[in-house]
Amino acid sequence: MRDTVSRYSSAVTADETTRMGRPRSERSRRAVLHAVDDLLVDVGYAALTMKGIAERAGVGRQTLYRWWTTKAEILLEAIVDDVEEELTTPALPDAADDLAAYLRELRDFLLTSPAGHAYRALVGEAQHDPTVRDLVHTADLLGTSARAVLDRVRPVAPAMPSADLGTAQFVGPVVYQALTTGTGFPDDDLREHVRTLLDRWST
Repeated sequence: MRDTVSRYSSAVTADETTRMGRPRSERSRRAVLHAVDDLLVDVGYAALTMKGIAERAGVGRQTLYRWWTTKAEILLEAIVDDVEEELTTPALPDAADDLAAYLRELRDFLLTSPAGHAYRALVGEAQHDPTVRDLVHTADLLGTSARAVLDRVRPVAPAMPSADLGTAQFVGPVVYQALTTGTGFPDDDLREHVRTLLDRWST
């Protein structure tokens, strides 16, 4: 997922230069990112405002708008590093183990991680806000990490479909379950899902 995160980070850096004309305070930046995380838990995405974020972070609203345009941009930046850390899994020698390990991390990320909570909020907002949809699509936080795992097992799965379709088949059930029910599949079901995919992709 490094490529996507790098693209997003580079875009943020370039945008900062354009809007600010000088580097932003790292202490203030961290305060804003912590503030948006806290407010998401306290009031939810719908009630989250730029004014509220600025007040919680102890920065001026003008300063906030020099760095970000919308609350969605702040929230996405707040979770980028966490997503990279939490959804980067080590390669395992067995393909089934490798895929299942990632799906367990993805399930736990979506259900228990603050970054996962933020991601789900952004996905929900993206359903009726084209700007947020484009932001989430460009970052492609889950897709990039999942494709990295699929690339590792592709040598033993020669019938794996295209990257986009393969990723959808791989993570789709886990994301669907989390977004529609707020629950996750147990480990045995994840293993069964992985075995089904590998059987299909091996012929």
